[in-house]
Amino acid sequence: MLEIACFEITSAETALRSVADRIEFCSDQHLGGLTPDIEEFRYLKSVYRKPIYVMIRPVGGGFMYSDTEFREMRRSLLEFKHAGADGFVFGILGHGNTVDMDRNSLLIELAGPLPCTFHRAIDRTSDLETGVRSLIRLGFRAVLTSGGKATAWEGREPLRDLITSYSHRLDILVGGGVRSGNIAELKEVTGGRHFHSSAIPQYESFANEEEIRKLQMVIRPDH
Repeated sequence: MLEIACFEITSAETALRSVADRIEFCSDQHLGGLTPDIEEFRYLKSVYRKPIYVMIRPVGGGFMYSDTEFREMRRSLLEFKHAGADGFVFGILGHGNTVDMDRNSLLIELAGPLPCTFHRAIDRTSDLETGVRSLIRLGFRAVLTSGGKATAWEGREPLRDLITSYSHRLDILVGGGVRSGNIAELKEVTGGRHFHSSAIPQYESFANEEEIRKLQMVIRPDH
């Protein structure tokens, strides 16, 4: 499975027309992705049939949120759910950078029955395996991770261990610098089957359809 992270509508349209399986729609790439514009989302849903997962993240920085920010997350999630979102991407940490069981559980309940992915906030936790086990108990369907490192290639060994131990319980989305030049080796080393990429070539600003095709050729050669 290939998911393309799209930080603005130009990349979203490119990816939705491409051979990608779905997109993660968000805004503000320089902040690591925030909740996107609802009207842009409604437009995309009116034109394209490919699944769109929506990032729910009100502010950049860390992954602990004030009561006001958490209320905004709940409101945004319900708004996008009613507008036709196919799934959600979010992640809330508590003190000590542990998975916040209560707040994540409430968002999963509000999202139901739509699938939820816990994003790279998991890479901020002190123990990846403990964090992933928490996500399984909560009912997340996927986790986006670079193995606790800055890039998936640096985290390839922890990723391999996570995939070996937990991929039968939730999808391990390999992300963090995944490109056509390294995905074949990443797939071989980690045993991964699910990948996440912005598909933005070096020195470019938008997702590239040829890059998406090259990524998908490695993941699903018969696609």
